[in-house]
Amino acid sequence: MLIIFKELTKQFEKSLLDSLEKNDKKGEFEILRKNLITQSSKEEFGDYQCNVCLSLSKIYKKNPRDISTDLINLLNKNKSITKLCKSLEIAGPGFINIKLKDEVLINEIKSNIQCQRAGVPQIKKDLDSGLSNKVIVDFSSPNIAKEMHVGHLRSTIIGDSISRIFELRGYQVLRLNHVGDWGTQFGMLITQLKDLYSNNLEEIGNIKISDLVEFYKESKKRFDNESEFQKRSREEVVKLQSGDIKSIKAWKLLCDQSRKEFDEIYRNLKIKIEERGESFYNPFLKSVIEDLNFKKILIEDQGAKCVFLDGMTNKEGKPLPLIIQKKDGGFNYATTDLAAIRYRFNKPPDGDDASRIIYVTDHGQANHFAGVFQVAKKAKWIPDNCQVDHVPFGLVQGIDGKKLKTREGETIRLKDLLKEAVRRAKEDLLKRLEDENRYETEDFITNTSRIIGLGAVKYADLSQNRITNYQFSFDKMLSLNGNTAPYLLYTLVRIAGINRKNDFFYDSKDCQYINYEHKSEWKLIRKLLKFDEVIISIEKDLMPNRLCNYLFELCQTFNRFYDQVPILKEEKYKKISRLNLCDLTAKTLKLSLELLGIETLERM
Repeated sequence: MLIIFKELTKQFEKSLLDSLEKNDKKGEFEILRKNLITQSSKEEFGDYQCNVCLSLSKIYKKNPRDISTDLINLLNKNKSITKLCKSLEIAGPGFINIKLKDEVLINEIKSNIQCQRAGVPQIKKDLDSGLSNKVIVDFSSPNIAKEMHVGHLRSTIIGDSISRIFELRGYQVLRLNHVGDWGTQFGMLITQLKDLYSNNLEEIGNIKISDLVEFYKESKKRFDNESEFQKRSREEVVKLQSGDIKSIKAWKLLCDQSRKEFDEIYRNLKIKIEERGESFYNPFLKSVIEDLNFKKILIEDQGAKCVFLDGMTNKEGKPLPLIIQKKDGGFNYATTDLAAIRYRFNKPPDGDDASRIIYVTDHGQANHFAGVFQVAKKAKWIPDNCQVDHVPFGLVQGIDGKKLKTREGETIRLKDLLKEAVRRAKEDLLKRLEDENRYETEDFITNTSRIIGLGAVKYADLSQNRITNYQFSFDKMLSLNGNTAPYLLYTLVRIAGINRKNDFFYDSKDCQYINYEHKSEWKLIRKLLKFDEVIISIEKDLMPNRLCNYLFELCQTFNRFYDQVPILKEEKYKKISRLNLCDLTAKTLKLSLELLGIETLERM
């Protein structure tokens, strides 16, 4: 529908411009053309609506309904409009309701049936601009020697979904895991490591991540309470940063041990991501300072080098500084993030040649990234026509509205949460099989439980507006009713069931006899044709919950269609038409669930 919408908008703009020129008001065009055509507020009003006549009434000093009549007369003289529209009708105080012709919608449906992407267009590379089509999505980002917890869940699955959507559109996507693998905490960890395994550092390879987490806690305890250990830890940081062989070896062992655990979770969640830790940018930190100094952006304040940010103030109302280099000469997160942003936009071989960078982190880092982006823009490290976005998200809460934790008050480990989701999905499935007196193999039960459990967790998160906190409830997310992954999967299974019962062969590419007349068919057609608009909107505002809301409505619309019209018992051409709608619904659902990182089922 996106192509139709663009063509409709273009033709309405022509008629609007004609009207303004006749009334010597051409200067108002740029303001009035914004949101000239919008989705209809209710289906019964039509496909789209135009509300510009209400604004024109103030400019022309005329009744808006009279202006609507004049505009419709202009529009009806436009052959492109008459080719697309069944009717243009005045409603209320002067709205124009737009109904598209049936054959226009049917032709779009035929096109989507034959399209692998269910009608979603791919981008065309603009060779004239010189910009690449590479998008970097920075997400997940756990810390070495710490287990991934529920707080990493949102970043990981939101970032993965955004990456998949951009890939579908034809962008070259680089998924980066900006792992916390550097910094002062490693001095503490390496010192503890050398104290415990001084004879053979290779023994760390036998330590499991759960032990490594305890190891981190013990190291921190010693750092906070033993001045001699703290002194040696600080010296170890200097050794590490200067490339001491033993220190580097210990650091690598710690990183490798943590990576095994991260990789297990990524495999379980089907997450593809390329690790590029903070340490990657170490060689570029010094030149960040030099470049900012050269451009006269850095200011020394109380021994630290910083940039005072425009429009950002502290509690006293004074300009807020972003510290780039500490007074002891050390670097921090801001230095690393600035080095990363410069490298990612730079051309090869000194960079990634990105045209857009998307950072998926919790809402608490919003001010940090606002400051980093501002400094990068001042330094002109973000090229013209390129874009940086921070994708913030809220907390995962328990049903009590508090931060999700274990009974002991500990942060919930991500792998434990995922195991529990699969266990509960299996419990529900076994109960259903017992109620239905149905036998399934152990492989079927294991695989189905895994897909439903993990899919439920992902969907429960992605279906929320990412900016807000949300309450985590296994009971809600595993329900077969409501806006949940099991409900969507059940709809897909229902369509698979129709296909299993169908003994009539038809070629879905042969669309010449497709036709529709029932109200529920038209509702399903219109909903299916909105898919491309939803995907394009997410590309702009990076809100995956739009796709979840759409899928829930699509499934509701399909299930009403299924209840209201016969499919397999109809005569030949009606059967072909309705089976094609089933196929397109299944294709749209499968593709969309794939975009959300959720596997699908033929039976459940």
